This record gives sequence, C-alpha cells and structure tokens, in this order.
Amino acid sequence: MMLARDDHSTLKTTPLHALHLASGGKMVPFAGYEMPVQFAPGVLREHLHTREAAGLFDVSHMGQIALRPKSGRLEDAALALERLVPQDILSVAPGRQRYAQFTSDSGGILDDLMVANFGSHLFLVVNAACKTEDDAHLRAGLSDTCIIEPLPDRALLALQGPKAESALARLCADVPAMRFMDAGPRRVDGIDCFVSRSGYTGEDGFEISVPAEQAERFARTLLANSDVLPVGLGARDSLRLEAGLCLYGHDIDTSTTPVEGALEWSIQKSRRHGGARAGGFPGADRILSQLAQGAPRRRVGLRPEGRAPVREGAPLFADASSTEQIGTVTSGGFGPSLNAPVAMGYLPTPQAALGGTVFAELRGQRLPLRVAAMPFVANTYKR
Repeated sequence: MMLARDDHSTLKTTPLHALHLASGGKMVPFAGYEMPVQFAPGVLREHLHTREAAGLFDVSHMGQIALRPKSGRLEDAALALERLVPQDILSVAPGRQRYAQFTSDSGGILDDLMVANFGSHLFLVVNAACKTEDDAHLRAGLSDTCIIEPLPDRALLALQGPKAESALARLCADVPAMRFMDAGPRRVDGIDCFVSRSGYTGEDGFEISVPAEQAERFARTLLANSDVLPVGLGARDSLRLEAGLCLYGHDIDTSTTPVEGALEWSIQKSRRHGGARAGGFPGADRILSQLAQGAPRRRVGLRPEGRAPVREGAPLFADASSTEQIGTVTSGGFGPSLNAPVAMGYLPTPQAALGGTVFAELRGQRLPLRVAAMPFVANTYKR
C-alpha cells in the first residue's frame, strides 16, 4: 500500500476522525485524507480478526455519487453511463450492484467503481484519489441526460468478516436476506442508510453509507459488539491482496486495459462483439480486440519462494541470469492468512501461464516466484 506524502496541514478528515484518535489509531496521509493505518492491535491481528470475526473499516474518503435521469426513466441513466464504461448497466436489476471501470479513449482504466440500481437513480462509489476527476468526467459525458449529484455529507463504513452478518443483523432485520452484490436503502439502527453486501477483503461483509452526522454513533454501536474490531488501511491492503483484488493506481491505471488487468469477467456479452449494445464506450476498439484476440500482457498472481516479501516495483525476469526485464510487481507483501508472501504483477502473456516460474530482483539477488491462481485466499461471499 502506497501512502501519499501529503502536507498534514492540508489533509481532509472523515466524520470518524475523532473516533480514530480516541481509539488509538495511528494516522497517516492517504489520498488527501488523514486516515488510520492501524490501531493498537496492529496490522497482523487486525487482518486475522477480520478473517475470523468482523473488522470495521472507515472508507469515508471514497466518493459517493447519485446519478439521476433527467427524464425520470432509470434506463436513460443506465444507457448514458454505458457511454463511459464497458459494462452492461441496463441489466443491473433494482436492488443490485455491479463492478465497472471508467475507460479512456486508448482503453486504459481511469478508475474502477461500483454501480448500484436504487430504483429511481444509480448510486456510484468511486476511488478517493479519483473522485474529483470522476465527477468532471461524468459531467462532461452525461450532463445532457443525467443530474450528477455528489454526496459529500455521507460517511462510508465497511463491516467485513464471517461475523459481519450477525453484527449488522442486530441493527437491521433485513440483512440476513441480502446476497452478495445486493444493494439499496435500508433502515439500520434507526438511521436511513445505503447498504450493499460487498467489500474489498474477499470476506462476506457489507458497505454502509451513513449520514455524516450519525456516523460516529453508528460506528460506536457496531464496535460495542465484541466480535467487531476497528481496522486500518494496513490490514485493508493485506486483505485485498490475499483476495487478488486490484488497487487503483498500482495494479490498474490509465496504462492498463481491463483485459490486461484480468478484469474481462466484468464485461458482459451485451457489450462485446455481437452483443446487443456492443462497444460505444471509450477505448472500445482496443478493448474489444483484446477480448477477441488476447492481450499482450496479463496481471497475474505470484507466490515468492521463501519468506521474503517482494514489494511493488520489483522487476521481473524470465530466468535467474537474464538482463531483459519482462514485467513488474505491482502489489506485494506478506499474507498473514497464508503465513507466506504473496504478490501480483504484469507479465507477457506467454509467460503468464499458471505454474510457470519467473524471477524478481531483490536486494541484488534473483528470487524465484511461481505464477499462481488468484484469489490466494478463497472468497467467502454469500451468494
């Protein structure tokens, strides 16, 4: 996880900032905000507690946006958004959510996001570092059809882990009936919230959008449950890495297409060649060509031999003596659930086959890594 070197005097804070300080959070700059990287138990314990029980994450730095059709017909907003993403938004049913990417004219990824159908409008969650640019991108592309409404007065909390359902069900009777990627308005602990059954850890869990003025009370109520522990950015990063999930700006960015990023599963048949609404999004020619013919490189999982983590930026080579770099590690660290290092990076497609071996340069030596399937830790989503 890369932490931005922001000037602390210019950092924004989330509605849970005071609670983080009171809880002993170690605060660091991240995406223009002062955020907790860990709490007293430390990254390792926070990571394992999330896998065993439930972790509570503050993700209020993320951007929340309502996309409202000017016509009053939701399908108009869905079709409009399809001008900017390669996903099928029209088929997202009310009460459901879909993962998507904003793409550039060259096929690169401007940001990745979640899109939910709330019946009367679409609800988007975008990355913190990109939310200003995303807002401008939406206005430039969709203002003729949609009202773009940022929601800065809402906090966002993620409750993740096998005991997340039981913890949240105490406050909302509807929760047990939700399945992975269900999303919509819910009354939780007397508060009007937006709840999705999703997350960024590979575990079952929820993301809960709460009015900012009620966020601290809501978080304290959840933390009063002994199964729930506050968790910082450090464990959030190690959890998502074990789950094989991309971090925007590192594993995917404007130089990577969705196909190179191994995200082609997110592009439905209706938007591909021969589909009902094929193409029509930025970079479609390149992306559709790669879907049909393959991409020159691929994001892959990597399992280093031994105990030494291989970090972001490490060059990759085809063998122990080659001088020609063939790829780069984009995320890497120690996987607490596996008690072993894990990484991901990009390799030329011929070298990206599972089971193959490549070498990373680490402190002047070449360390072998096996190309491995992701996720490294099996997902536990409730489907």
